Amino acid sequence: MSAASDRPRLSWAHAREAAYAAAGELPPTRVGLSAAVGRVLVEPVVALCDVPHYASSAMDGWAVRGPGPWVLLAAGRDASALDESEARAIVTGGLIPEGADAVLRSEVGEVVSDGSDATARGLLRSSVAPWTGQHIRPRGEEFGRGEVTIDAGVHLNPAHIAVAAACGVDEVEVRARARVALVLTGDEVVTHGIPAPGAVRDSFGPQLPAFVELLGAEVVGQTRIGDDHGALVRALSTEPSAHDVIITTGGTGDSSADHLRGALDRLGARVLIDGVAMRPGGPSLLARLDDGRLLIGLPGNPLAAMMGLLTLAAPALSALAGAALPELSRVSLGAPVAAGRGETRLIPFRLVDGSAEPSTFTGSAMLRGLADASGVLVCGSGGAEVGDELELVPLPWR
Repeated sequence: MSAASDRPRLSWAHAREAAYAAAGELPPTRVGLSAAVGRVLVEPVVALCDVPHYASSAMDGWAVRGPGPWVLLAAGRDASALDESEARAIVTGGLIPEGADAVLRSEVGEVVSDGSDATARGLLRSSVAPWTGQHIRPRGEEFGRGEVTIDAGVHLNPAHIAVAAACGVDEVEVRARARVALVLTGDEVVTHGIPAPGAVRDSFGPQLPAFVELLGAEVVGQTRIGDDHGALVRALSTEPSAHDVIITTGGTGDSSADHLRGALDRLGARVLIDGVAMRPGGPSLLARLDDGRLLIGLPGNPLAAMMGLLTLAAPALSALAGAALPELSRVSLGAPVAAGRGETRLIPFRLVDGSAEPSTFTGSAMLRGLADASGVLVCGSGGAEVGDELELVPLPWR
């Protein structure tokens, strides 16, 4: 598919900023705890009860009151409360009876029988005297009711979820994740096995949903169509409430098989970014449909599409989630980069002994260099020498 080479393209840096500015923050949403790991908390989590919500035993053994020896209460007798010098068997996590002032570990106690049922009618003796509060987890020891347990702005991890559950919370309010619909185009694409000459194996179907989700969005639909104008118009005319963003692959060039711009025109969309001055991925575009949804058009070649995702989708999805524009860091070059053709080049690299070694597999259709890359170099048209520091785009799986 040929690129639209005669249109003015935004610089790479300007395109990132414009994509971020085009996407407004989505309203927060409430999710159940099982779906909250990795989400960003909007409202703090407040304990709805004391944690623990009752005094419990930290050991297997006996709950006791006063000095020993203790009369061990009979099985089946009401043991919700203890009188002086009484004891009852208890397990770790068990409810401390009213009046109990310590837990005696099973290893240091001995039951002396005074009949046939030693555990029910015996005396409990110990070689050590327990102190008040020994092996008792007091009510509210960790959190008190009404206490903030997790602050807003936290990226929730599994331990946070456990804390929220212990505090009696069932749902949390988190930043929204953009809902993304994927539209994959191409007559020449096959989804299984080894393609015949003239056909290509689908690389987007298996990996694009995961890539998009690593960028902080949620893929809610995937449609595959051929290179057909009418089919593309129909695929882009889905119910607006079903998703926030559409990402398409292929069709961003100017050949007779490229229908994306025609479909956007038919739907009354406004193209915000019509190509980026970068290589690979220059034909990437960003548009706004007449119902307000954003559309990110990626080229049909795999590496070009991945660079389009990092350049346009990553900033837009961050903005929709209420996050900052992804920051770029810098790295020193361990090998030179030759001068280019007047465009920013995005080059996968590996970090070797602290320096960036640029990949030689940088063709639009090549994924070998990206597969084991540490990141992506941002190199100007003039090239760079060993020791120069270049900006780098982090990869979402690193």
